[in-house]
Amino acid sequence: MTPLKYLTTLICFVFIAIRAASGEVRNEFGEVGGKVSFGSTSLNPSVTSIIWKHRSSTGPIVKAIEWDPAEDPDVSIPNPRFKDITTLNEKTGEITITNLTVEHSGFYTIDINSKEQEQRFSLTVMAPLPKPVIKIEKIEMNPNAVNLKCEYNETIIWKNSAGETLKGSPHTPKGELITAEKKGNPDVFYTCTLKNAVSESTSDPVYERDLFEESVPWWIALIVIPVLILAFVLLYKFWTKFHSKLPIVLFSFKICVFCSYCVF
Repeated sequence: MTPLKYLTTLICFVFIAIRAASGEVRNEFGEVGGKVSFGSTSLNPSVTSIIWKHRSSTGPIVKAIEWDPAEDPDVSIPNPRFKDITTLNEKTGEITITNLTVEHSGFYTIDINSKEQEQRFSLTVMAPLPKPVIKIEKIEMNPNAVNLKCEYNETIIWKNSAGETLKGSPHTPKGELITAEKKGNPDVFYTCTLKNAVSESTSDPVYERDLFEESVPWWIALIVIPVLILAFVLLYKFWTKFHSKLPIVLFSFKICVFCSYCVF
């Protein structure tokens, strides 16, 4: 055998050895307060014992649940962390954990007939997602557009009232933003959804009518002001008592005109 073949054989052997030692890792996810099940497989009828072990990132390896009918016909849960919340399916080997906490995160291995199996499970328990709140930022140079910000670390999905997914831009220090332009429809709205491996949470919709100040059409001013002038002339001509109140009326009229100018 040539040196190259020796080297190739050695590399393959090392790779197989590492693979066998490390085993296949399957990622599992759960939510705080939720439930997770994993490890289901077809067990040989000759199985006499099953032990699930847990190793966190900081603590030692502990037994999560154990079944050994030769010693005890009942399932044993020696560790308080898994007490009253962990069950085992003796026919499939599947472990189920309820009322999850962050402390249940870590690596899980299963021993069948006192032999550790190659497959391992990495469980990540995540806190429930908060309900996001969209922040509104006015754009001084463009009154017909605003920035909408969703300041969270999770995956962010923007959508509009038409159900379209909108592409957000990165926002510092965290999150994303989109620019919403005035469409002229007060019922148009936008939402921000946070998503992780186990759940998602959506904000309340932000409507266009809450993003922009409504301007009154200019033609309304052209109607209202002449009507006021006509009413003033008719009152002055046909109501004599109106003459004595003219100074007050004129003052009030000036205020109305000024207010109309400000509004329109």
